[in-house]
Amino acid sequence: MSPGRAGAIAFFTLLATAIVASGAWGALAIAFGVGGPGGAWFGQAAAVTFALAAVAAVVALHWPRWRWRMLSGYLVVLGTVAVFWNGTEPSNERDWQPDVAVLPYATSDGNVFHVHNIRNFEYRSATDFRPAYYDKKFDLRELTGVDLVAVYWMGPAIAHTFLSFEFRGGDHLAISIETRKKKGDDYSTLRGFFRQYELIYVVADERDVIRLRTNYRRDPVEDVYVYRIGGDLENGRRVFMEYMRQINSLRARPEFYNTLTSNCTTDIWMNTLVNDDHLPFSWKVLASGYVPQYLHENGRLDTSTPFPELMKRAHVNRRAQEADGAPDFSRRIRTAEAVRAVGVQQQ
Repeated sequence: MSPGRAGAIAFFTLLATAIVASGAWGALAIAFGVGGPGGAWFGQAAAVTFALAAVAAVVALHWPRWRWRMLSGYLVVLGTVAVFWNGTEPSNERDWQPDVAVLPYATSDGNVFHVHNIRNFEYRSATDFRPAYYDKKFDLRELTGVDLVAVYWMGPAIAHTFLSFEFRGGDHLAISIETRKKKGDDYSTLRGFFRQYELIYVVADERDVIRLRTNYRRDPVEDVYVYRIGGDLENGRRVFMEYMRQINSLRARPEFYNTLTSNCTTDIWMNTLVNDDHLPFSWKVLASGYVPQYLHENGRLDTSTPFPELMKRAHVNRRAQEADGAPDFSRRIRTAEAVRAVGVQQQ
């Protein structure tokens, strides 16, 4: 085979791959709402039509007479979908599910942050609850620790992770980065790629955001682990301030959630970039279930304890079920071993 023919085959193979990939993206984008104003049936029909156009463009690559005409037509249709896609804007004005209906925000006076709309629901079941919120002031000079909370329900590779900030006197403020779903929505990993959910920072009492997962969610059961993150407390203070900035920013300018690039774990990592000694990006940030292990490998958890033993100590389900709605819930779910930090934390 001549070099020219080999190069042509490689080129058209790459071109066909690009058409297939963009066709799959475009069909899913249409099916999930881009260009589907006539209802679900219209969106599905448009998605199938677009997919057939992509198939026709790939087939036409075999016939020089039709190759560039079909490709040009396909690119026009793809460009139209891209225009609609770019015109899809996030909003704070939707008919939200009640657990994400109220946005938190914060005001500050020096080191003191007044956090508004801290969620503290009273649950009767995972779906039956009495909404309740409170406001509270937190002095960054009284920060005593930061915990990583990891929640598992579908194997070791996938977890929902969030941070909880501890202050002198036993106060804890948990902040969980989640999808803001409309009424009638269910979470779908696939839909999360296609601008179907807004992003929300759920600022909550641990009796809400942890107890919901340990005491009330049963289908599937969720296992919750609380790890104390070691290091300089100044790092924790900077991350807390970045969280407050992000919370206020989302209240003013909503953003879309994205399953891959803007989710519970990638956004934690992004928020830690305010610290010079932040951890480098790793595939374990995407496979979020391995984040605690990644922190342990890099000396951010208690390295005097092997990780399997540390994980066993960090499991809080039984202690949370025993504590239930107790006022000292946060203290009772922790053990001295589970919260032991690494190194010297500077006040």
